[in-house]
Amino acid sequence: MPVGRIASLLVGVVVLAAPSAAEVRLQVRPDGSKVIVGTGSTKRSTRKPAPRPRMAPWEMEVLIHEAGERLDLDPDLIRAVIQVESGFNPRATSHKGAMGLMQLMPQTAATLSVSDPYDPRQNIRGGADYLNQMLRRFGRTDLALAAYNAGPEAVARYGGVPPYVETRNYVEKVLRIHRHDPSFKIKWSEAPRKRPKVYLYRDPSGSLVMTTDPPG
Repeated sequence: MPVGRIASLLVGVVVLAAPSAAEVRLQVRPDGSKVIVGTGSTKRSTRKPAPRPRMAPWEMEVLIHEAGERLDLDPDLIRAVIQVESGFNPRATSHKGAMGLMQLMPQTAATLSVSDPYDPRQNIRGGADYLNQMLRRFGRTDLALAAYNAGPEAVARYGGVPPYVETRNYVEKVLRIHRHDPSFKIKWSEAPRKRPKVYLYRDPSGSLVMTTDPPG
C-alpha cells in the first residue's frame, strides 16, 4: 500500500479515536518521512514507552542492589515486588495506567521525581523510595505491600490489609516470593532462572560492582 495511503488511514484512525479537545496533523520531515503529530490537550495520556535495548538480568540486579543499598532496604523484597508487578518487563503498562517495572502511577511517579517511568533505573529508584516510605509509615512488610498496591489511605482506613481480593492476593504473592517459599509456583514466563550466588562490593573508585567470583 502506498505510504500516502497508509498515512491517510492512520490520520483517520487517530481522529476517530482522539477526544474532541485534541488535534492531529501529518508532518513531513526533511528526510521525507511522515509522522502524525498531536496538538491540544487530552484528559488521558496516550504516551507509549520508547523502544529500549533489552536489559540483561545482571544489569537489573545491579539497579536493584543499588536501590537497596541506598535505602537499607532488602533487595530481595524489591525484586519480589518487581516480579509480581511487571514480571520483569520494563515496558509493562497496566489497564489503570501504571508503568514500568514497579508499576508506578503517573501521579506517584511525579511525586517521586521520576520523569520517565519506563526507564529501569528511574523506575526502580522511585518504586523503592515509595516502598520504603510505606515501610516507614506502617512498620510492617505486609502493610507496606498492601499500601503499595491499594494506597496508604486504604490501609489506614481499615487498620490493616484492606479486604480487597486483589490486594490480599498481591501481598501473599510478594511475601511468598520474598521468603523463597518452595511451594509457591511462579507463573510468569519472565521469571528468572535460578541465580548463582552474587557478590556485591564497591571498588576503589566508589563504583558498585557485582560479580559471581568470591571477593579475594
